[in-house]
Amino acid sequence: MSDKGTGRFYGVGIGPGDPELITLKAARLIRGADVIAYHSGTGKQSMARGIAADLIPDGVIEEELRYPVTTGSTDHPRGYYGALADFYDECSDRLEAHLSQGRTVVVLAVGDPLFFGSFMYVHDRLSPRYPTEVVPGITSMSAATAAVATGLCRHEDTLTVLPGTLPVPDLARRLADTDAAIIMKLGRTFTGVREALRQAGMLERAVYVERASGAGEVVLPAAEVDEGRVPYMSLVVVPGEGLRDDAAGRAADFARITAGERDLEARPQAASHLDQRSGTVHVVGLGPGPDRWLTPEATDVLAQVDHVVGYAPYVARVPQREGLTRHSSGNTVELDRGRLALDLARSGDDVAIVSGGDAGVFGMATALFESRETAVAEDAGYADVPVRVVPGVTAAHAASALVGAVLGGDHALVNLSDNLKPWEVLADRLTALATHDISIALYNPRSASRPDTLGRARDLLVDAVGPDRVVVVARHVGRDAESVAVTSLGELDVESVDMGCLVVIGASSTRVTDDGRVWTPRSVG
Repeated sequence: MSDKGTGRFYGVGIGPGDPELITLKAARLIRGADVIAYHSGTGKQSMARGIAADLIPDGVIEEELRYPVTTGSTDHPRGYYGALADFYDECSDRLEAHLSQGRTVVVLAVGDPLFFGSFMYVHDRLSPRYPTEVVPGITSMSAATAAVATGLCRHEDTLTVLPGTLPVPDLARRLADTDAAIIMKLGRTFTGVREALRQAGMLERAVYVERASGAGEVVLPAAEVDEGRVPYMSLVVVPGEGLRDDAAGRAADFARITAGERDLEARPQAASHLDQRSGTVHVVGLGPGPDRWLTPEATDVLAQVDHVVGYAPYVARVPQREGLTRHSSGNTVELDRGRLALDLARSGDDVAIVSGGDAGVFGMATALFESRETAVAEDAGYADVPVRVVPGVTAAHAASALVGAVLGGDHALVNLSDNLKPWEVLADRLTALATHDISIALYNPRSASRPDTLGRARDLLVDAVGPDRVVVVARHVGRDAESVAVTSLGELDVESVDMGCLVVIGASSTRVTDDGRVWTPRSVG
């Protein structure tokens, strides 16, 4: 037992249900505690106390932390989360009363204390003031995977843990973007969870596990579960598909597949598609951000294609639905993505390859045509694959609209990245445009790998046309963190600009009104 003074605070994971899964360290701390605390639901016995009951010493002080609510319904003036915030404050006050007396306080946590656990919230409040230790425990996720008794994920598979409380479209999209998944927090959410699994094409391999490792454990195919009897202490396991290239279970490498470095067995199969109807590759511009800027034509295409291919953040903007397969990748494999889209279309499927903004403006349309041209030159059989480009709202014109009409006169769009062109070419183009009094919208203005390019461009243009040209810096146009700053070329703060920005340099005639609107006249002279 502790001496008077500062007590010690422990968050102790006691596993998912089976008392034999409590760790030796957890058991030692429980037996030696001055105070044992545990959470419990309204009108229920504490599951945590039930698991650890045989370890709790006689005469120990017990603190039952009973939730005021268990659903989103409450008459609290600040709503459900306000009620919980007050509850965690109360819990912290009760435990601090013991800690301040020098007592050792152990909070029992089902599973792991910091994995969707209530302990986290008292930890946030008390750990800055008292010596604190967290003892990990076996999670319900681990116990459920053991109950399903199949490989969850292998090698390069991605595993995603998701709360079932997400809206169905969001949950379906996140499921479709991963190889394997665990879905927590079921109960009354299960109907929506099952619909999301169906939309993501994962329902057939999803397994429902109830009370993993505990008394009354239930393991069923998720498709067969009675929606009216799902308790909160249950979850869904979605194993990876387990389709691998070799006996070691190694997954096919995305870059190898999409770069066209296929093995000899794959080429005859690809050739067999030449006598079939090819699908169409639709290159779709998603606009700069908000769904309201997605065109009706783009919406129609995305609702009908079999596959969507693209840079992961753009693919994430496409709603998941039944029958849609998603192919997400990084930001430096544009030609590989184009080749993959062509392969899928050649097999007879319709494909959308997506870009932010307008796909034809520094987007995937050009990369696709480059992939197609290279493939045709290699006689890879893509010549008959139809390609259709669906336009979108550009980031430049959305930024112009945000401030008024800074691109209302003659203007040019310039990619400030020098990855595909040397600085000398970029400098000549910028100088020619500015000295001919054309407004310039700069895409990709400044990145971690190119921190100096925008500063060099600013200095170049100040030398060419002076420091007084109006400059607009638009950040995250159309999104939650949208902001805009109006400055001048000479006063442009380069350090404040990143890849989330678009920089517009006005013409000599560009005007700023008293209310902050920026516009460029159409007439010259």
